[in-house]
Amino acid sequence: MGGVFGVVSHQDCVYDLFFGTDYHSHLGTHRGGIAVSGPEGFQRAIHNIQNSPFRTKFSDDVNEMKGHIGIGCISDTDPQPIIVRAKYGTFVLTTVGKINNTEEILEELYQKGPVHFQELTNGQVGQTEIAAAVIAQAENLEEGLKTIRDKVDGSLTCLAMVSDALYAQRDKYGRTPLIVGVRKGENGEDRAVSFESFAYQNLGYQDEKIIGPGEILKITRDGMETIEPAGEKMKICSFLWTYYGYPSSVYENLNVEEMRNNCGAALARRDNGDFKLDAVAGVPDSGTAHAIGYSNQAHVQFSRPLIKYTPTWPRSFMPPNQDMRDMIAKMKLTTVVDKVKGKKLLFIDDSIVRGTQMRDTAKQLFENGADEVHVRSACPPILYGCKYLNFSRSTSDYDLIARRVIRELEGTESVSDETLAEYADPKTTKHQKMVDEIGKRLDFSSLRYLELDDLIDATGKDPCTLCTYCWNGRE
Repeated sequence: MGGVFGVVSHQDCVYDLFFGTDYHSHLGTHRGGIAVSGPEGFQRAIHNIQNSPFRTKFSDDVNEMKGHIGIGCISDTDPQPIIVRAKYGTFVLTTVGKINNTEEILEELYQKGPVHFQELTNGQVGQTEIAAAVIAQAENLEEGLKTIRDKVDGSLTCLAMVSDALYAQRDKYGRTPLIVGVRKGENGEDRAVSFESFAYQNLGYQDEKIIGPGEILKITRDGMETIEPAGEKMKICSFLWTYYGYPSSVYENLNVEEMRNNCGAALARRDNGDFKLDAVAGVPDSGTAHAIGYSNQAHVQFSRPLIKYTPTWPRSFMPPNQDMRDMIAKMKLTTVVDKVKGKKLLFIDDSIVRGTQMRDTAKQLFENGADEVHVRSACPPILYGCKYLNFSRSTSDYDLIARRVIRELEGTESVSDETLAEYADPKTTKHQKMVDEIGKRLDFSSLRYLELDDLIDATGKDPCTLCTYCWNGRE
């Protein structure tokens, strides 16, 4: 995953860039980077943030950098932003998304002439370098942005900077959000472009424009103009509301916290009081809003029997090693024993991906005296790895617990999309067998998933505008 932030200001923009980029730290864990255009030309800083927060790594850089335009990123992929010299001049680029057809694009680039890439430690070429190479071969930056937007299979949102302008391009089908904020000052209007809308609020910016799917804007200190209008087709990622998005963010005019409350209420309506509960809780932190929605709908006490300890490990999947991530996830959830012992509890998690963490959480609760531990997932079973945003580290669909269970229930290594569709349908016996088996393996007192229709209703959006690929395989 990852996030991007950009600023065009009438005064020095470095502190706005620093804080705005830092507010995207929940979206990635590998690298952070910022670059500015100012009196000394382009300045850039990139740091590894796997074991230290963004703000601690860049606190010295912001005191040395000066500029009126800047772009920054939190990245789970390659080191960026990158500075590129093209025949039409120098530009700085940062991206977020996932390119699936990298080999095809690379082969096309090689055929056009000599091109050099810096290979990453995993033996792959970074997606931002690939995008920059395509853009550099165009007649100008604007044409280059259009070309890479249309060439990518997957999704690619870009912020590009030249000495006097910032270009913002949302991916072709709007799978990732991008929004512009404006701040009025004595010298004119400053603007920020952000993946997360809340990232510029404390800096004094107000929402001005949601960039549409595939739209390209050019922003200078004189104003903002549309280089390429928005396309008609929208496929924004639904999982952003369910899990990745920060609670105070708004995507397509829908607040993340509000959507999660709606999902929790839908789960409660489906349960319809089937279980006598002492309390409902969210697996912290992303399950909390769902649990509040459930509590309000079902009139069951909301409680916090699990408390997250985050001073040393703010993210459970920061280390690259899965065993270490699982261990950290376990260690940072501390139990309030008095709220667990002898209680019938219902926990809502944002999703159940591999199942390891929720299995360990349930075990921890039972060991501390819980009578019953019912679990609800705030999204449907995940049957497909994400093709568009890289939100999961899974290297195979069979890392997903739902796919492993389906494979074993079917007794075959290869399961057709038609069969998977049966398991995705909550009205089928196959779906119920899958859910029952997952609940049994994870040792839950009961397990239910949010139905896809309820999730879509919770957004209030036209289903055709939402990407639901990870749940039903439909693009």
